Amino acid sequence: MKFLPSSLVARTSLLLIVGLGIVELAGLGIHALDRLDLAERSQMHDYQMQVFSIYRTIAETKPEDRQNVIDELHIPSSTTVLLLPMPDQEIHSHKTPLPFFPSGRPPFPEHFGPSSNGFGPNGPPFEPGGPEGPMRPIHGGPEGRGPDQGGPFPHPDSPEGWHVPGMDDHAGFREMPPIGRWPFLPASLYPREMWTGQELRTHSASLLLPDGQCWVVVRYVMPLPNPLEAPTFIVAFLVMSLCGGALIVWATRRLIAPVTTLANAAEALGRDVNSSTVLPENGASEIRRAAIAFNTMSMRIRRFVSDRTLMLTAIGHDLRTPITRLKLRAEFIDDDELRNKMLADLDEMEAMVAATLAFGRDSASNEQVVSLDLRALLQTIMDEATEGHPDQADNLIYESPTTPVRIMARSVALKRALNNLILNALKYGNSAHVTLIPPSQKKEKDRYACIIVEDNGPGLPDEELDRVFEPFVRIETSRNRETGGTGLGLSIARTILRAQGGDVRLQNRAEGGLRAIITLAA
Repeated sequence: MKFLPSSLVARTSLLLIVGLGIVELAGLGIHALDRLDLAERSQMHDYQMQVFSIYRTIAETKPEDRQNVIDELHIPSSTTVLLLPMPDQEIHSHKTPLPFFPSGRPPFPEHFGPSSNGFGPNGPPFEPGGPEGPMRPIHGGPEGRGPDQGGPFPHPDSPEGWHVPGMDDHAGFREMPPIGRWPFLPASLYPREMWTGQELRTHSASLLLPDGQCWVVVRYVMPLPNPLEAPTFIVAFLVMSLCGGALIVWATRRLIAPVTTLANAAEALGRDVNSSTVLPENGASEIRRAAIAFNTMSMRIRRFVSDRTLMLTAIGHDLRTPITRLKLRAEFIDDDELRNKMLADLDEMEAMVAATLAFGRDSASNEQVVSLDLRALLQTIMDEATEGHPDQADNLIYESPTTPVRIMARSVALKRALNNLILNALKYGNSAHVTLIPPSQKKEKDRYACIIVEDNGPGLPDEELDRVFEPFVRIETSRNRETGGTGLGLSIARTILRAQGGDVRLQNRAEGGLRAIITLAA
């Protein structure tokens, strides 16, 4: 997928951050539902408080003054209070049982008898006694009601600003849930019936006053709670997301760092089999296993290549002695023609052995890597080629940039490889046009300098463009070493270039001839 990041660190971090976001959203959703439920309960508690306070205020008022009292009450906009001859008809309601009286108090029937403390339908209203003492009458009455004389008035310390006069002195009463306060009403104020109903978010409570003349209907529209109302809600989410994302990125980079180290070590081993890169064998068990496996593999590869190179070099070296003896014996052949043929074959064998020794020597080379100016190195090679082939000096062309091109390389080996490619172009293509292209100025991880060597020769078949780099492969099939060579020049050149982090490839030119493209890490 093209929208996914390319690096393993970015992909893993993205996956974990998305997962963290999903988990946080789920947690915040659960938290929001809990807040909604708590808000619903709080609003219902406030509604019951309002119903209790409004009913008591109206029940204590004379029938002819009840509507005036309702008009004077500071009722919130979400609450509607009505006096109706019947329960609320606009909202479907059902009869609700009233709470029981406490022990020793009579339930509300049709009649109350006088009591020793004036408790009855004709006596003054009383407050509950509570744990502090006996009940006492509520001061004030329907006339001249004020903030301290009865009725629900705004109060800063009460829910939704409602206050029940005369109750502040009773801590137990204030802590009691609203449904538990009904039995503590004086019997003369106790409602005869109560009907409740709900439609969507509108609640309705209808209470029949003790005198049975009318119903107090309280409608309350419960507002929609907003779980995001608190500013800390979004801030907490953002802080958790940022901290969690930063921790994920840090941990992912730390955990995947060994993978990057392994990739760099494998790349270095691919460029130079003699690279001394050794991975640290520590960390997690999987990382240790991978490091041990890589170190063992690189050691075996180096040993295999070294053994093969030493064997090839030893064979080439041992062949030089019998070749020399054969040359001496060939001098005693009387037939001049036969003697010349044998000496030519021995010369070719000696050249092949020398090339084999050079190939082995270059493969096992431990030359130090140094910083060099590629532009100056190519100029030296071109000058030496001109001195060695003065008759073809006009066919040697070199185009270089105006600024130095510095790279890290093994100078002797690199000079041998480039010299081989340029002389091949001059030998088989009758010309060598060399162009040096400096690396890009952008700060990229992989920057390469490019060298293009072109000739005007016949070119090669497309299927042979890569095969010519194999050892002892000669496209010119004659046995003449002057024309066919030994078949090791291009192999040696590619081996040297790849060992230094570069490469070489061939392609045919559209106008004729061959083009060699050499890349070197800058």
